Amino acid sequence: MKTLVALILACWLAAPALAGKVPPAGEGGRVYTFGIVPHYEARRLSAIWRPILDALQQETGLRFSARIGNSIATFEQEVIGGQFDFAYMGPYHQVMSEKSAGYLPLVRDIGANIYGVLVVRKDDPIGDVKELAGKVVALPAPNAVAASMMIRADLENKFGIRIVPRYVHTHESVYLNVVLGQAAAGGTQQKTLAEMPPAIREQLRVLYKTAEVTAHPVSAHPRVPPAVRQQVQDAFLRLGETPQGKALLATIPYKQVGVASRADYEPIRRMGLHRFTE
Repeated sequence: MKTLVALILACWLAAPALAGKVPPAGEGGRVYTFGIVPHYEARRLSAIWRPILDALQQETGLRFSARIGNSIATFEQEVIGGQFDFAYMGPYHQVMSEKSAGYLPLVRDIGANIYGVLVVRKDDPIGDVKELAGKVVALPAPNAVAASMMIRADLENKFGIRIVPRYVHTHESVYLNVVLGQAAAGGTQQKTLAEMPPAIREQLRVLYKTAEVTAHPVSAHPRVPPAVRQQVQDAFLRLGETPQGKALLATIPYKQVGVASRADYEPIRRMGLHRFTE
């Protein structure tokens, strides 16, 4: 089975990305950087986001260059440092980057919140979260709010146990660590589980779910002119009104795109998760 999983994953990751070229900026024009939190490996994210950025370019006449990091931790440092003009980021990244760089949320998925899940192998006899005490649990990154921070907080505060965290950089790697027996369980968020290939997803079961939080925003750095921020926000909203646009946004995945605000992420600020940051 491990050989089958490895073969399927290799074929899946080797699939050609739909990465179009960024059209050259006009005379005196500007290409805006668009950071993307790397839930998946770069080729797959390029296949998801390049068509979306192409659609935004058509809607706005602006130019966007996708910036995809090698790991969530690397992306986190870049977004906290204000290196992107626009960014699709995690909810806690919004909280952190708002404080450090002033990022302003523009749009988010208003059709579905996110929550963390603990997954184990389907054939693993574990039936109680407390059985994970002292065991290795794969997590994508220390500051992934639903996939790591809320799970670690619940394990300690609700179940009174400590685990051995293993940070494996992406959500894909979390699932593979569990399937291949390199971790007793994995922490991730529910939207990514549905996106995994059946050969991997069908070997997993959900042991625990966290509470829900507001989904990932697309945010803008305050250096981006207000008129440009408005153009991008309006373009996302227009995409959400057409079948073709909805299909593109569903790959993020956004179930229903809507306007985002700083107030949407206030509940996360109040969770007191700072003890679980690294």
